[in-house]
Amino acid sequence: MSTYDVAVIGSGPGGYVAAIRCAQLGMKTAIIEKYSTLGGTCLNVGCIPSKALLDSSHHYHDAVKHFEDHGIEISGEIKMNLEKMMDRKASVVSQTCDGVKFLMDKNKIDVFEGIGSFKDKTHINIKKNDGETETIEAKKTIIATGSKPSNLPFIELDKERVITSTEALKLKEVPKHLIIIGGGVIGLELGQVYSRLGADVSVVEFMDRIIPTMDSALSKELTKVLKKQGVKFYTSTKVKSVERNGVEIIVKADDKKDKEVELKGDYCLVSVGRRPYTDGLNADAAGVTIDDRGRISVNEHLQTNVENIYAIGDVVKGAMLAHKAEEEGTFVAETIAGQKPHINYNLIPGVVYTWPEVASVGKTEEQLKEEGVKYKEGKFPMRALGRSRASGDIDGMVKILADEKTDEVLGVHMIGARTADLIAEAVTAMEFRASAEDISRMSHAHPTFAEAVKEAALAATDNRALHV
Repeated sequence: MSTYDVAVIGSGPGGYVAAIRCAQLGMKTAIIEKYSTLGGTCLNVGCIPSKALLDSSHHYHDAVKHFEDHGIEISGEIKMNLEKMMDRKASVVSQTCDGVKFLMDKNKIDVFEGIGSFKDKTHINIKKNDGETETIEAKKTIIATGSKPSNLPFIELDKERVITSTEALKLKEVPKHLIIIGGGVIGLELGQVYSRLGADVSVVEFMDRIIPTMDSALSKELTKVLKKQGVKFYTSTKVKSVERNGVEIIVKADDKKDKEVELKGDYCLVSVGRRPYTDGLNADAAGVTIDDRGRISVNEHLQTNVENIYAIGDVVKGAMLAHKAEEEGTFVAETIAGQKPHINYNLIPGVVYTWPEVASVGKTEEQLKEEGVKYKEGKFPMRALGRSRASGDIDGMVKILADEKTDEVLGVHMIGARTADLIAEAVTAMEFRASAEDISRMSHAHPTFAEAVKEAALAATDNRALHV
């Protein structure tokens, strides 16, 4: 029987990063993955393939809608080849997953393919695809088994016409009318992909706005932009049934006035969040506690109630984000090594990769009001930037919330071109507890989208924005 200092169950961003950091710190490390490719949901059926399709569809949409504005004339019909688009996505996924395998080899991490389940707190059974079972011993174990798409109890997912994000990433045709249940990140990203490719898209959201966990200003702006692109929204609307009749899907829901709304389409994407995935883990055999929401209970060190077993990522509390899992993977590895790492959960950024992109970090305006924190606000529209006008990306804005008394930045919320990258500036500033004035006095290259951050900081500092 092979013995390891650390075994990691699950090879998503949290798991493989944890394994690499453990190996870097001199621990003999194993990683266990049930699928034939490494990378988990993010690399295989999540972050990476969805961004590949978002970029491909963006190029097509620009060619059809915007190239002429730039003086680029294409003779003949612009055609979209969905099969080739999907092939490119698959190639991107394959290269990325191969990269993780390379990193495992480089760091001398033993990879086991199969379902990992606890025999007891120090032994893990690995059931392989051929039916054979191998057992390894691990002094410490990190559970990083991730999450799966959630569903509503009355919806039958046939994974053909009534689908999750996994199936939406590999459709063989563009839907005529795609009905999306859930106005969160995943639904909006995939909705924009197929809207660009020619589908009618309808989004049904139970809450009173889309991306309801983000600042309401972002929700308002994104709704406006997506409506302009042809997406229809039904907010404050509760789905009560989803039925399939041949190739037709019928969704019935009640709006906020209890009036029935009926939508008919050929595909329905159920995008109502994700749930922790611990199926087959046999956590009871190790004595690991799972709470009533299916999450593994951990303390501030991400240690379960069993002292040698840790859990990270989507199986524990907090935002289900790949970069949050990565931070936790590093945190646990360094904790096991006797170091004293740190994670500021308030400064884990959230991003929606639509175009314009949406990004946020820190407290929303709604949270500050609820907590009774006195704050000031600085806003700056993207359309006032020379860089935005040059590229044609004029939608969006940057909003900075700062403490009314100390001027410390408490939250930054942005929507516009490349805000997924711009948000890192805000995270850096807030990690060092910068004030709005600190940001406003830093030189930002001109012309750039990043100037909007400086201008919003100026607006929050005695309303000093220069270009509005």
